[in-house]
Amino acid sequence: MKAPLTLLAASLLLAACASQAPRPDSGLQLPPRWHTEHLDAAGTLDRQWWTTFGSRELDQLIDQARVGSHDLAGAVARVRQAQASAVIAGAALLPELNAGLNATRQKRMYAYRSSTLDNSTANKATNSYQATLSATYEVDFWGGKRAGRDSARFSLQASEFERDTVELTLLSGVADHYTRWLALVEQQRIAEQNLDNAQSVLHLVQSRYDSGSATALELAQQKSLVAAQQRQLPLLAQDAEQTLISLAALLGQPRQQLQLDREAFARLSWPDIAASLPSELLTRRPDIASAEAQLAAAQADVQVARANMLPALTLTATVGSGASHVDDMLRNPVYNLGAGLVAPIFNGGRLKAERDKATAHQQELLETYRGAIINGFADVEKALNSIRGLDQQRQWQSEELAQAQRAFQIAQSRYQAGAEDLLTVLETQRTLFAAQDDNVQLRRSRLQASIALYKALGGGWQATPQVR
Repeated sequence: MKAPLTLLAASLLLAACASQAPRPDSGLQLPPRWHTEHLDAAGTLDRQWWTTFGSRELDQLIDQARVGSHDLAGAVARVRQAQASAVIAGAALLPELNAGLNATRQKRMYAYRSSTLDNSTANKATNSYQATLSATYEVDFWGGKRAGRDSARFSLQASEFERDTVELTLLSGVADHYTRWLALVEQQRIAEQNLDNAQSVLHLVQSRYDSGSATALELAQQKSLVAAQQRQLPLLAQDAEQTLISLAALLGQPRQQLQLDREAFARLSWPDIAASLPSELLTRRPDIASAEAQLAAAQADVQVARANMLPALTLTATVGSGASHVDDMLRNPVYNLGAGLVAPIFNGGRLKAERDKATAHQQELLETYRGAIINGFADVEKALNSIRGLDQQRQWQSEELAQAQRAFQIAQSRYQAGAEDLLTVLETQRTLFAAQDDNVQLRRSRLQASIALYKALGGGWQATPQVR
């Protein structure tokens, strides 16, 4: 028995020394810096990046999303599936041990009399007891079993990274929808204020028309403006409600359960965000890390397919005993040692096709990995470009809004005094409303650009070390 045990120990040693799948190389030339100029703020991204907007209600919504999101719960369940698959794949590297215990009782169903048999014992029952302990181990000479385990581990990592991607997408979606809703509420407030102004001017025009100092054309023009302002209110209310419905779905609840306080939109703030270097993005985005882990798993699958084309050696060992009485079972032990070598000869090209399929899948995931990197760079560049452009627009828009407010006040005062015609008042009023609405939309776009940059940079996420 010494020789088989020595062979088994050597086989385990060879399996332990089998090579592991190397870390994937994208083959891309990474840019040294971002193309879009930006303020490179000091520090690193906070994993709780949403707290930088200064909204307690947003903090509460994020907590609700983490607990109630069905998409996130599904991603967590997929991680548990991958964990079980990793255990299954790792079990192939170890011997399989089975124990068996059998008991049988045999007796004729009716007596059979014969002159040549002892009829007194011909109808007696016969008992039989057997106990076995068997071990089976397939030697991993070619590293296929170890590669299968590595593939499962990389797939587990990919599943964990995909869960983190789902969470990052969910949380950024909650922040985006919430800021959009606050902006629409603010736009409603501005529309109501401008409607009040338009109705005040309408009363003035009506009074002047009744006194004969205003024309029917001027009265009709002002009534048309009031109607246009009234039309904006249900449109904004519709958009706001649609946003709340989508927000409730992200939280995993029906719209009826979502109750929000209308905090001031102007209170929300955005900080300067450190974009760091492009090369660091590979370890800061979970979707890129997931694509990398999937590629590593595909490389291990290729090694598995190649190993399946080579001979397989299986070692078996069995220890057992049998007797007609339970007390005698351990008095007659026997053992059986065996080794079997199986080599594929003809399988219709199946094994070769499986290897080619695994190789093609690896190439597909390599392109997916490269695409994830390029798309990640594009997401950051677009967010940086939006922030730069919006900041420049807001500088000039602040001046535009201030002058529009001053022009409307002057035109309204001059019209009331009879020194200006109604057309000027209408034009300045339209300009003021457009400037106020643009101010809210630019602020909302700036908040969304910050959220997009947080998401593009991974939201403070950091990759865990790869399997080695």
